[in-house]
Amino acid sequence: MKEQAVALIRGVEDPRLAVNRLREYLQSLVLRSLHECEAFRPMAFTGGTALRFMHDLPRFSEDLDFSLIVPGSYAGRDWMARIKRDLSFAGFDVDVTWNERNVVHVGWVRVAGLLHEAGLSGMPAQKLSIKIEIDTNPPAGARSEKRLVTRHVTFLLQYYDLPSMMAGKLHAVLTRKFTKGRDWYDLAWYLSHRPSVAPNLALLGNALDQTQGAGRCDPQNWRSLVRDRLAALDVDAVARDVRPFLERPHDVGMLTRENLAGLLEGQ
Repeated sequence: MKEQAVALIRGVEDPRLAVNRLREYLQSLVLRSLHECEAFRPMAFTGGTALRFMHDLPRFSEDLDFSLIVPGSYAGRDWMARIKRDLSFAGFDVDVTWNERNVVHVGWVRVAGLLHEAGLSGMPAQKLSIKIEIDTNPPAGARSEKRLVTRHVTFLLQYYDLPSMMAGKLHAVLTRKFTKGRDWYDLAWYLSHRPSVAPNLALLGNALDQTQGAGRCDPQNWRSLVRDRLAALDVDAVARDVRPFLERPHDVGMLTRENLAGLLEGQ
């Protein structure tokens, strides 16, 4: 399967696009491993990569984010061991680490040699990394769906529905301590999506209560709350962060303060 990964980027002139495609190939293999060990019975896929895999968001993503929805059958450490086994059998030089010390459990899948073999790095040991985060105490109120997905390989995913994923993105926009351009790009995608998407307000309210304190933020007032954040937004930082992940890098020019404000007004 390593040969398939290298063939995937043959002829790709933009090295950033090539790296994104290689990472996405590995993400697909990771998701298949999780499917085969039935990890999607107790947890749901969410976040930007889920938005890309399930709804064709035109940007790549680095991380795989999940929320635990049935705690009784959780086996994060075993799942990571399965990922390492499967990628090793597929011919990759893979290292896996796992950290359960916090509520959000964090794993890293690091593949050595692939970037060098693909002609993207002069250093044979340089690693291509995927971060895995599993929220073991997510806010209540999310709704999930299931679908069979084919992206390089085939697997069954349980994932948050679109309104629930939008609620998660709004929470990130409203509470993240630094400017992450991918948050704002994804929010613009939601706001311009047709048919229009209304966020899961119950989930958003529970998420805000969990991180900001009960009753401090009214989820019904999310547009006004986002406008306040937009007023102080570093638009240049947005562009710097998101440009390397866009399928069409010139699209970053649409992420202006004025365009974002117009989307918030429903224009």
